[in-house]
Amino acid sequence: MKDQEEKNTEENGALKLESLSPATGSRHRRKRVGRGESSGWGKTAGRGNKGQLSRSGATVPAYFEGGQMPLYRRVGKVGFRSPQQFMGRNRYAVVPVSFLEAFEDGAEVTRESLEQRGISISSKQGAGVKILGDGELTKKLTVKVDAVSRSAREKIEQAGGTVMLSQKGSSESSS
Repeated sequence: MKDQEEKNTEENGALKLESLSPATGSRHRRKRVGRGESSGWGKTAGRGNKGQLSRSGATVPAYFEGGQMPLYRRVGKVGFRSPQQFMGRNRYAVVPVSFLEAFEDGAEVTRESLEQRGISISSKQGAGVKILGDGELTKKLTVKVDAVSRSAREKIEQAGGTVMLSQKGSSESSS
């Protein structure tokens, strides 16, 4: 075959698609199973004797352990997520006290007014808005939110403001 390729190349000066052929020994005949004992692949045709995998159309899932209790059932479940957690009922949109400095003196701070000022409150923050004590506050404000940390409450009241919690977050919580 190589000689023929070399001959064709020498004659024509270039290798052509029709003159190409596979290297000697690189192509094998397909093994035909179940064609008599003398073939070496007769009778059971390499499938062994009996059992699920010797049958035609047999497929066994990778996780199947032959009837033994499978690993995914032997190992315990890990962790727990309450509906509160994955529905976001216990998650607050947190706002630092220093952000309230952007409001005018004597203004009322509510969830709606915070959203207008750029605080995004997603559906995953179902517990509402919580004010945290980060930063300083110098303006007298009326704050109506769902929760306030102890330090934030002190800072708001020191500035002369008042804190009113909504019904669902009526207890004072610390962060």
